[in-house]
Amino acid sequence: MYLIIGLGNPGNEYVFSRHNTGFMAVDRIAVAYKVPNFKHHDNSLITSLDFCGQKVLLIKPTTYMNLSGEAALSVSTFYKIPAKNIIIIHDDIDLAFGVLRLKFGGGHAGHNGIRDIIKRIGPDFWRLRIGIGRSQDNIVNYVLANFNESEETLLEPILGKIAESILPFVVGNDKQKALFKARLTENLSNNA
Repeated sequence: MYLIIGLGNPGNEYVFSRHNTGFMAVDRIAVAYKVPNFKHHDNSLITSLDFCGQKVLLIKPTTYMNLSGEAALSVSTFYKIPAKNIIIIHDDIDLAFGVLRLKFGGGHAGHNGIRDIIKRIGPDFWRLRIGIGRSQDNIVNYVLANFNESEETLLEPILGKIAESILPFVVGNDKQKALFKARLTENLSNNA
């Protein structure tokens, strides 16, 4: 069993914010695979699908970003999913807009959602970082602000690429992982 967690903040005021890029990616995966509607489970919205004979859970924590580890721990413990079978999708201000980076393990790089997940389940999980760029403005205001119109247009193919490639990566063997990792991280943005 595998677990894909998109990070974000619940509530209508955050739906299109840069910090909710993980939620947007998980929603796009759900639409692409026509999975059932998300249901409440403890401190998450959760749905599931079968892909190549493997069950994959999609979740969106309802704990707010800084407590994302509560949801990761709750769901992974309930379903007995080891950390190595978890992939977290989240925004990253240290990457240019539209750049995707996929890695296993590591630190939190100042991302409070990742910091809380590491605190609760350890660092040995996959992360798909979605670049949202950096602004000279206040960082909190920047990440909680909505994408502008030109960013929204560029975001669509990025989310599409994630929906197309993430499940083959997650459940694939080493050769398939390498192929789909390369597909996920090839540059779609002119800004990188």
